[in-house]
Amino acid sequence: MVSVLVHVVVLLALFLTVPVYAESAAHGAAPHPASGAAPSAGQTGLCQGFGPQSPRDIANPHGLNPARYAMAPPPEDLNLCNIHLHSNAEHMGPGFAIYAGSGEHGGFRCAGSTSLSPAELTRPEPGHVRFDGVEPGDTIEVHWVYSSCQVAPGPGLASCLSPTCQNPDLRVEAQVFLVVNDPNALDFRDFIYYGTLRDGRYQARSLPTGTGQPVLFRGSTTGPAYSQATCSPLQVTWSVRPRCARLNIASLDAWAEMGNVFEETHSHGVRPLVTAPELLSPIGE
Repeated sequence: MVSVLVHVVVLLALFLTVPVYAESAAHGAAPHPASGAAPSAGQTGLCQGFGPQSPRDIANPHGLNPARYAMAPPPEDLNLCNIHLHSNAEHMGPGFAIYAGSGEHGGFRCAGSTSLSPAELTRPEPGHVRFDGVEPGDTIEVHWVYSSCQVAPGPGLASCLSPTCQNPDLRVEAQVFLVVNDPNALDFRDFIYYGTLRDGRYQARSLPTGTGQPVLFRGSTTGPAYSQATCSPLQVTWSVRPRCARLNIASLDAWAEMGNVFEETHSHGVRPLVTAPELLSPIGE
């Protein structure tokens, strides 16, 4: 019994590690340096004995991590347990490959982020509440987290497990957005949780479409608490869309003003890109 309780406490501590907010890097950052700088096999400094890690370059299918746990079911067969945002894209992909720097203030920015008009970069006056840490012209990566546990949506990743469900199948649906001042851009409220139940499971109102076939792979939880030297032990099935979508900044402010069960009021930092093949799963296997 003691060992079970310790296991639960450890898992809860891992889930409750919420990344602190990091401001977006300055516009006009240089492209990401060549991934050939990744550590070689056996190089000291890499965490050892962990399953595949995230975030990664989703356009590069190469990976040497041997873990082959079963992929999680599709989101409609799971319960939505959390929605949160990261400033800049944690993953690198065809539509978001502009390097924004290293560390929790880094990540990647959307193509097109350097060619916005002054009007698109002007933040409209919000209502009584504004969503902090995001401005027009910024890139964000949004994570819809799903769990096989019988849990309801709530704040933090601890909402994705329960005392009777300690090792759930986890799936993250990810979309990278270019945030703009444009009422014709996407409205974030179309993708939120607003009490939706389908077949008895908690679901987002909808998930983004039209940004390419999502790339599916095995990985881990993310956030600035982790790196290539400090790995996450949790197993996650990732579904990352390869292109950016434009998102209206006013809709983020409206979501903050509505309030949400996730207690999300600001954007979080990023985990540095994982490039060591030993820490990556092969995509497509």
